Amino acid sequence: MDDLFASQPIAGATLARSDIARLIGRTPRTLIDCDLEEADLSGLDLTRWRFERCNLRRSDLARAKLEGTVWQSCRGPFANFSGANLSEAEFVGGDWNNCSMRRATLTSTRFTGSKLTGADFTEARAMHIHFEEVLLVSAKLPGFSFRKETLRRVDLSGADVRKGDFRMTVFEDCSLREAMVAGSRFEGSDLRGADLGGLRLVDAGLFRGATISREQAGQLLGELGLNVR
Repeated sequence: MDDLFASQPIAGATLARSDIARLIGRTPRTLIDCDLEEADLSGLDLTRWRFERCNLRRSDLARAKLEGTVWQSCRGPFANFSGANLSEAEFVGGDWNNCSMRRATLTSTRFTGSKLTGADFTEARAMHIHFEEVLLVSAKLPGFSFRKETLRRVDLSGADVRKGDFRMTVFEDCSLREAMVAGSRFEGSDLRGADLGGLRLVDAGLFRGATISREQAGQLLGELGLNVR
């Protein structure tokens, strides 16, 4: 009977840490339209929980166990996921602008249709991460590896991707406009689907061995102050 009760979603509730702690059991829970704004959920084991249209603004999930969680159309600007384990988690839609993923574990984590403008992924442990239709404008992703990934409609305008690994990465309708790319590797990448506007002369050599279109080549030469005729 307890398991049957635990399988029922909780909807429209305002929940604090004590409420969440009481809900933790053998069965993962589903929260729908719940208010968790500024809630302290740090260190809790919420493995495989599902959150739908929840308010997580400024919530603290630092060091939480969040493997296999699903975050559907949630609002979590400034949420703190620092040091959390988000392996195999899915972020579908939603506003996660300015959230912190510092030192988080992001193995096989998926972000689809999400807003992550200003998000901080510094020192995150990422492997096989998937981004599609995601805004990462001005995000911090230094040292991030996108090697052999296909990025679809990912906006990295103004993002910090210094020392990133983009080897053999395919860009489809993406933007690297004015991104910080110093020290990054692009050998074997297909950049024909990326906006490369704002490149500086010092950055141009990073794209040696990458594939670009003739139009992009003309644009890059124009950015470097050369007249193309």
